[in-house]
Amino acid sequence: MAESTVGKTIPGLTLKATEEGEVQLPAGAWTVLYFYPKDDTPGCTKQACTYRDAYQRFADAGIKVFGVSMDDLDSHGSFKEKFNLNFPLLSDPEHALADVLGVYGDHEVKMPDGREFAWTGLSRDSFVVDPEGKVVREWRMVDPVASVDETYDAVVAARG
Repeated sequence: MAESTVGKTIPGLTLKATEEGEVQLPAGAWTVLYFYPKDDTPGCTKQACTYRDAYQRFADAGIKVFGVSMDDLDSHGSFKEKFNLNFPLLSDPEHALADVLGVYGDHEVKMPDGREFAWTGLSRDSFVVDPEGKVVREWRMVDPVASVDETYDAVVAARG
């Protein structure tokens, strides 16, 4: 399990992004960063489409949403187009942001049916970041659907 990043300020980073070219972090607004392992895979698609369907609620509240993976912009562009995603996807191929937040590394998970999976790469983690770049909430190994409402509710609660 990664060390908690709550209270940590993310350093200034620039990542390549769909439709925006680049995104500078911290973003200067309440931000949800959700990390996912790979474009166009079942769990990642479910998560992205759930954020897509809830996106207007985030936008109306002034909350930025970014999906982050190590995939390149070509892959992100295809994924975004295929599923009509309405928020930017960030490319973190060298896992610079993922390293800061403890998302990249060796992971293991045991399924309820007893099967075990191990991999090296990104875990499905989500973060709420305030306008100054401080992490105010984090979730590790999230449920791809339930995490969307959790992140929205956390921003609303943190803003007061």
